[in-house]
Amino acid sequence: MKKRLKIGIFMDSYYPAIDGVVLVIDNLCKELSKTNDVVLVVPYTNTIDEDKNKPYKIIRIKSIDVPFSDYRLGIPSLKHSKEYKKLLDEKFDIIHIHSPFTIGKLGTDLAKDLNIPSVCTMHTRFDFEIRKVTKNETINKLIIKKIIKTFNKCYAGIAINSKMIKVFKDYGYKKTPRIIYNGTDLKPLDDLSLVNSLKKKYNLTNEKILLFVGRITSVKNIFFILDSIKLLKEDNYNFKMFYVGTGSDFKKLESKVKEYNLEDRVILTGEIKDRKELSAYYKMADLFLFPSLFDASSLVQIEAAVNETPGLFIEDSVTADTVDNNVSGYTCELDNVIFKDKIKEVLEHEKKHKEVSKNAHKMLGKTWDEISKNTYEYYLELIDKYEKENN
Repeated sequence: MKKRLKIGIFMDSYYPAIDGVVLVIDNLCKELSKTNDVVLVVPYTNTIDEDKNKPYKIIRIKSIDVPFSDYRLGIPSLKHSKEYKKLLDEKFDIIHIHSPFTIGKLGTDLAKDLNIPSVCTMHTRFDFEIRKVTKNETINKLIIKKIIKTFNKCYAGIAINSKMIKVFKDYGYKKTPRIIYNGTDLKPLDDLSLVNSLKKKYNLTNEKILLFVGRITSVKNIFFILDSIKLLKEDNYNFKMFYVGTGSDFKKLESKVKEYNLEDRVILTGEIKDRKELSAYYKMADLFLFPSLFDASSLVQIEAAVNETPGLFIEDSVTADTVDNNVSGYTCELDNVIFKDKIKEVLEHEKKHKEVSKNAHKMLGKTWDEISKNTYEYYLELIDKYEKENN
């Protein structure tokens, strides 16, 4: 019989904020809680009604708003505070931090005081996000140094693909992380009535459908996509481009679409929370465009693959690491003309594209059940190793 663990998951962001990492945390906690006791420690917010509906326990830490973002920052709990003692009383077997800021650091402090292993996962290319805000390389390096200091306090690390090991090392991480990939809870859409409804809604006939799903922010290279499809229109190519999501650059994107006279080709849907409806967009699309250099291993590329929609990525980008070019997806250089030409090349070779679409589903569509089992086994390995070294 498998050992039932008390697992502490510490994260500096959670609902009502929604992004790929929040979805990772939620799904991982759901799966792990089926056979373990899971406690999620996240920032406090006023809208926490849905916490009680989760199959895992949630502890909210005092927090403040982060200016110019959708996020909150946890206020560090003092070691002798009631809040800190409450966390100590949870008597965790292992602590897993998913961010390096105040709550992530809180997790490493607790692990040290409880004499248990802590493990970190890095989900994000922090340098991209920080550079966008500070626009100062010196400040960027100082923050990265602070971030990696927290990760280096952990007993072990997890990378979400092989290229993220290099990112860890480039930041100054001293150990070698274990690779555990991300998964998805999204099911393949078998009922095509939803797809047909969308086609009717947008008056689609024989256009090729291009799709981006994610935060509408410049770090995702959303304007690179727009510049590329502007060229695609100039080639008189018959297509519709869907941007699904919301974010800090939504208004700017809206404005750019008008400036480029692409209102007849580009549709901004806003955020879509209904998972079946989102599946319908993936299923309807011919090609998923994801030229992000910022992402480490985005869930949306897995969600697209589940619905047999392969992605076009930038070669050598971290998020393209799991993609085999022209086998389970596509890659090309970060150049608008090359990206535009690659879209046309891919979609004009229908037989090959169908084969790649099937492969994307088979090779990339990992479930959270599978991922959580790998994570649990790694926890057991770390606990055993830590106890031998420290007791």
